Amino acid sequence: MVPVMSLWTPILLSAVIVFAASSIIHMALPYHRTDFGKVPAEDEVMDALRKFGIPPGDYVVPCAGSPKQMKDPDFIDKMKRGPVAFLTVIESGPPSMGTNLALWFFYCVAVGLFAAYMAGRALTPGASYLAVFRFAGCTAFVGYVVALWQNSIWYKRAWSATLKSTFDGLVYALLTAGTFGWLWPR
Repeated sequence: MVPVMSLWTPILLSAVIVFAASSIIHMALPYHRTDFGKVPAEDEVMDALRKFGIPPGDYVVPCAGSPKQMKDPDFIDKMKRGPVAFLTVIESGPPSMGTNLALWFFYCVAVGLFAAYMAGRALTPGASYLAVFRFAGCTAFVGYVVALWQNSIWYKRAWSATLKSTFDGLVYALLTAGTFGWLWPR
């Protein structure tokens, strides 16, 4: 067993490496630019929504509110007429990435902590590179990827976007695994 406290170097370094890799993936590579489509008549849709002053949050239209209401003929008619939408409203204003980037880095550290915990419980100091790679990599893959799939299952997020993010998560997991294998205590 290897205590998590002795794995801070691979935890933090893997977070830095994943943070850098994700920056390259999202800023330099074009394949995520089609993850979200533009709404037809964008200005008119924004003007129409603006007058309601919808506070930041997650919404569904139409919203049944309960399983019983999902069987109501009026609700069923609204679903048939459409549009049906899942809507996330964020605060208005110029884009500001500072908080998002800080939270992403802390998330990368958290994934590294879980990878350290799982590998540290399963392996001893001096474990082979491949053994460390497998445990840390599998845990990191679950942390970066698996929860994304339910957004396509339940909220109809495009599978193409989810699969692209799955690829990204695989890259992040491999980088995390390699860092842990490299810096594992001997």
